[in-house]
Amino acid sequence: MISKLNAFFYNSMLSETVKNKVERLILIVAIISFLAHLVAIYLVKNELIMIPEELNFFDSPIAAIYTPFSFILIYEVYLLIFYLPRSITTYIGKQYEIITLIVIRRIFKDLANLELNSDWFDIKNDLNFTYDIITALLLFFMIYLFSLERQKLQVSNKAKALAPAQIEQFIAIKKFMATILVPIFIGIGLVTFGSWIFQHTPENLSIALKDVNSIFFDEFFAILIIVDVFLLLFSFFYTDQFHKVIRNSGFIISTILIRLSFSVDGLLNNCLIISSIAFGLLILWIHNRFEKNIKPV
Repeated sequence: MISKLNAFFYNSMLSETVKNKVERLILIVAIISFLAHLVAIYLVKNELIMIPEELNFFDSPIAAIYTPFSFILIYEVYLLIFYLPRSITTYIGKQYEIITLIVIRRIFKDLANLELNSDWFDIKNDLNFTYDIITALLLFFMIYLFSLERQKLQVSNKAKALAPAQIEQFIAIKKFMATILVPIFIGIGLVTFGSWIFQHTPENLSIALKDVNSIFFDEFFAILIIVDVFLLLFSFFYTDQFHKVIRNSGFIISTILIRLSFSVDGLLNNCLIISSIAFGLLILWIHNRFEKNIKPV
């Protein structure tokens, strides 16, 4: 009975058909939000509406790209949950893609604040743009390397597969976790965004927009740390091989580093993000060397 209920809710929220519908919906909302932001910028430029001068979300059409990117990130969160039952490394890779997209989204915000003059390295906004550009390139390259290592692992797993019953049990556990995560993340999104709206008045909106990147995603990665720990614990039912335990433990550390990055600004934020993916990549690379060269005792 429980398994049937789990299958029903899973198929209602995370089936291929539902994924396609969510993708189309997010695309439509992203386009509408982009156009709405452009209209708002036009109204501000022509002084048809008045906003505080320190707000820079309406200074340039470039800043409007920030809005649809926010909805693309929502879809990436859904994909992370969608791929959780299929592969732990794919699920971790989605975490890396999300934090990379957050940095890319931040670049569009940085572009609206650029001051093009000879004092580039003395201006905070220009420095932040430089850090983010370099960070985005490094993250993209490391995600590419991580994808290569993930493919090697998938080939290795096909040759050393668990018994079918064990595979089905572990997949069922991950499907149950994914099913629970959908309403949890929807709830977190509504609560965090609602509290952010009600806690900030028009007078301090400019201050609120400075930490807009941390809305939802701070709590999001905190929940993912708990999910990673559960995956590690459940994996002990199916394997106690040292290199697999270290791999899953390393992924937890990687997620914690991403979570910590939301608590700091500037160069330290970028360093934590880069180190989180570099650590996960190195952990997976060493794990794959174990899989290839070390024979089980």
